[in-house]
Amino acid sequence: MTGLLARGSGPPESGMAGLAGPDLAGSHPPGSSLAISDLALSDFLPALQEALPRLGQGLLVTLEATVLGAALALVLSYVLGLMSGSRRLPVRGGARVVVEFFRGTSLYVQLFWLFFALPMLGFRLEPLACAVAALGLNYGAYGAEVVRGAVAAVPAAQREAAVALGMRPWLRLRRVVLPQAHPLMVVPFKNLLVQLLKATPLLSLVTVPDLTFEIDQLRSATGNTAAAYLLLLVVYGVLAGLISLAMNALERAARARLGTGGGA
Repeated sequence: MTGLLARGSGPPESGMAGLAGPDLAGSHPPGSSLAISDLALSDFLPALQEALPRLGQGLLVTLEATVLGAALALVLSYVLGLMSGSRRLPVRGGARVVVEFFRGTSLYVQLFWLFFALPMLGFRLEPLACAVAALGLNYGAYGAEVVRGAVAAVPAAQREAAVALGMRPWLRLRRVVLPQAHPLMVVPFKNLLVQLLKATPLLSLVTVPDLTFEIDQLRSATGNTAAAYLLLLVVYGVLAGLISLAMNALERAARARLGTGGGA
């Protein structure tokens, strides 16, 4: 018993002292995950500052592809949407075939076909042109359904009144139908525009030096995947928010011109 007591006796503080290591004291060993994270971030920030001009150029390319793709999609939306509502079967049928084809096939595959397969047929487009064409065709097909639905939603009494006033079909469309259909198109078009923006990272797959491409170069140079792609998420989130604000203002203006008020 004396030996057991001798081995067991001793101040309890001496046993706890071994447990109170450097981590409990608040310091971080050089090999800890927090120290590695701090080191990676300290390497990332100088590299980010150095890459800002390239990131700015990549952002401009992304915005250019978004604007040009949206412009092409808008034109196709109205052309195919109005053709889909035609009374002539060949016109309506041809528009429906085009719309269903581009809605039913992947944007990824369309982009790759334009970039890799089209040159085999003797037509070569620049990478950015391929991207704009793919975005415009794909989202123009979706937008055609928006236009067709909005035009069809205009009350028949409005069309009948225009006919009674002796308006020709094109004048009826321009002065009566489209002004009432436009407010109905804004919200779906806003969603499509945001979706188009979010599809632009595909451009980097066909060697377009867009924002995603430049961010990936920054990630490769620094090895900090989390920080690089977090930055990309923030930039796209800000751009999508700005688009939503602009489209909400456009919707309010369209409703105000129509005299219905409201809007987002």
